Amino acid sequence: MDLDDVTDELYGLPPDDFTATREQRAQQAREAGARELAGRIHRLRRPTLAAWAGNLLVREQPEQVRLLLELGEALRQAHRDLDGAQLRELSARQHQVTARLAREAAELAAQYGHRISEAARREVADTLHAALADPQAGRDWAAGRLDRPLAPPVGFAPGSAGTAGTGERAGAGGTTTSAGAAPRRRSSKSDRRSSQSDRDRDAGHKAGQDRERRHRQQLSRAREQAREAQRALEAREDEQRAAREAEDRAEERQDQAEQRVTALGEELREAEREQQQARTGVRTARDRLRRAERAVGKARRKADDATARADQLADGS
Repeated sequence: MDLDDVTDELYGLPPDDFTATREQRAQQAREAGARELAGRIHRLRRPTLAAWAGNLLVREQPEQVRLLLELGEALRQAHRDLDGAQLRELSARQHQVTARLAREAAELAAQYGHRISEAARREVADTLHAALADPQAGRDWAAGRLDRPLAPPVGFAPGSAGTAGTGERAGAGGTTTSAGAAPRRRSSKSDRRSSQSDRDRDAGHKAGQDRERRHRQQLSRAREQAREAQRALEAREDEQRAAREAEDRAEERQDQAEQRVTALGEELREAEREQQQARTGVRTARDRLRRAERAVGKARRKADDATARADQLADGS
């Protein structure tokens, strides 16, 4: 199992399938004995809907990705050349292209069963603007593995690849020499020499024992601290896993809520259109009713007049 392949697989999935598949791949890595790989897989973050829509655009329309990156390079070159006319033309194209691609990303997301909100579509557009402005941001987006949308650029910097100076770290260490102490004048008495030698030997032996004892104590403390640090690390990793799972669940609820809001917004707009049509229909029906009532009144008067004349003629006969 390879982290690159797993990452590519996960960020190509719909957001609803990301967490379960990630945990499945992490478990497979653990079962294979690749604990470090399992941890790295588990730390992959579930993409937001906006990030996923941007990734989807990359995967579904690679030619558009190439054209957008080429436009970004042309914009940066125009900035470097201070070419005003070219900048105006390319800037106009920039806004047209990003708006169109953000709209296409939203349409692709809808085709895959996820309607994104207007706010999420703006985040996709921000990602596209970032990809235009900065080469590294462009490469990050073109990889199709974003977990969060990219921040929009402030203005537009040329974004040419910077060259970081490589300084040499100075600091050659000097060596110091100290003058040796003047040799101690030896006593002329042999018993003093012998006594001093014994004391030196005893002191050296005791110092060696002290050093060994301190070393054992330090080693014991270091091992205990290492065990405690390992236990603390495992506890923090458990907390991290729990927090990440909670984050994933919260983001899933957020995505579902955003999709529901988008759907309800469309339903509301449809209901408002139907309401307007109904109101128009009511006004039309009322106008028709009034016309019919006037016609009935007029016909009734004619009928009454005709009846009256008939009665008069009958009485006269």
